[in-house]
Amino acid sequence: MAGKTPKRARPGPALGRRTFLTGLGAGTAGAVAIGPGRAMADMVSAEAAAATPADRFGRMFPDLGPFIPNDARRQAALTDIGKIGGIMDARDPLEVGPVLLITDPANSVNNPDNTTHTAGTTFLGQFLDHDMTFDTTSQLGVTTSPEATPNNRTPALDLDSVYGRGRAADPQLYDPADPVKLRIESGGRFEDVPRQSNGTAIIADPRNDENLMISGLQAAMIKFHNAVVDRVRASGTPASAVFDTARRTVTHHYQWMIVNEFLVQICGQSLVSSVLQQGRRWYRPEPGPAFIPVEFQGAAYRFGHSMVRPSYRANRTGNADGSAFFGFIFDPAGEGQADPVDLRGGRRARRRFIGWETFFDFGGVWTQHMRRNKIIDTRISTPLFRLPLGAIGAGAQPPISLATRNLLRHLTWSIPAGQLIAQRMGNQVLHIPELAGYGVALENHTPLWYYVLAEAERLAGGRTLGPTGGRIVAEVFIGLLQLDANSYLRANPAFRPSLPSRQAGQFGMVDLLNFAGVGPATRNEPM
Repeated sequence: MAGKTPKRARPGPALGRRTFLTGLGAGTAGAVAIGPGRAMADMVSAEAAAATPADRFGRMFPDLGPFIPNDARRQAALTDIGKIGGIMDARDPLEVGPVLLITDPANSVNNPDNTTHTAGTTFLGQFLDHDMTFDTTSQLGVTTSPEATPNNRTPALDLDSVYGRGRAADPQLYDPADPVKLRIESGGRFEDVPRQSNGTAIIADPRNDENLMISGLQAAMIKFHNAVVDRVRASGTPASAVFDTARRTVTHHYQWMIVNEFLVQICGQSLVSSVLQQGRRWYRPEPGPAFIPVEFQGAAYRFGHSMVRPSYRANRTGNADGSAFFGFIFDPAGEGQADPVDLRGGRRARRRFIGWETFFDFGGVWTQHMRRNKIIDTRISTPLFRLPLGAIGAGAQPPISLATRNLLRHLTWSIPAGQLIAQRMGNQVLHIPELAGYGVALENHTPLWYYVLAEAERLAGGRTLGPTGGRIVAEVFIGLLQLDANSYLRANPAFRPSLPSRQAGQFGMVDLLNFAGVGPATRNEPM
């Protein structure tokens, strides 16, 4: 690891400004006001020149300028690239319905399988994002200084999206009958996050109720903590130490899984090993605290949007007749429905639970039910071009195309071109010919998000990120852990998982779900 790693500054007053209940905070991506903004030179400030605070965004490459000027012509080009029916639209045949999009290979030619991932990788990645970054103030297309923009999550993989600010500050997240446990409820058949009478989730991050899968993952993490509490108590740990011991056990197993399973799937083992053994080259906030760089938050880590399929099988027996519940990830027909036909969150009904055997490979007889992830490429599933405003965030405004929003975010943050960063890293520099027709040099000065997707597709077959995107993602994840005084990499680098698992000394997502009691073997559903 490069440089000295000081003790990470723990968030102080900034946490007091953070909203932890759904419906009380601002929108996920902030208000939308597309305009030319200020020139990059006007953004430089004394704050930006100093070490980036932990509760602000920052830059990995502060000396590289924006990829293109922020003007009406470039905004129009980015909007066109990201529009429904545009070059990024996978043009899924939605008319065949959510079932045939999954079961008939002829309907998924533009969304091919990733043979190294299962479908749950997408939503685990979304959960991880919500554990370390939340921008509620910047405006799409309006040039903004990252250093002046609050990050409403702690820049650490510490599960503050589950634990909130702790039992004293956020008692509503904890079981009043047993305050060392987190609050969990039932949706009729199986677990559901706790909810207010209007359906609003009572959780630490409102985004973890955006869709049924992320809501189910939040509930699984709650049950995981509660199961660890039971194990810690059974070990004879003094009552006064049960919560802290359980939280540390949960967090360290979660972090170990991120490094040894998730990052390996996304970036490849060789790159992960290189960063761990040879150190970080580009994400080096020392001697300051850890922060989230916009090259990661606004571009590289948004690769997960490419892995989203148009529809999923939420479970195999959820419908009233015992049949499987299939749904589009988002469907306009679901707007206002008490039990939507799609997989949006924010609702409680008997069938709205997750059968995790669809999303992860539990082995044995369960493997037959597992579904694969989509490869990482420049095609985005069609439903993501028509997001419900509620899925974007409270008070959100158009554009409703996720691709357009991601591309305009590059103007907000003045993110350098993918080619510039690849060249700086010494990687192969790609020409992106499909962007040449816009006449503003996007083929050689490509938005980093698009470049990362193209690099993954063209250099890694879509199975993992390419060298540039993978390096950004791996260095930020590992750096956040190395700079966190409480993480296993910093506090206990010799840590090895101790909870029950399929293989001693290992721990993956399947092990977590099994220990939490939400794996398929505990559902008592027919095979």
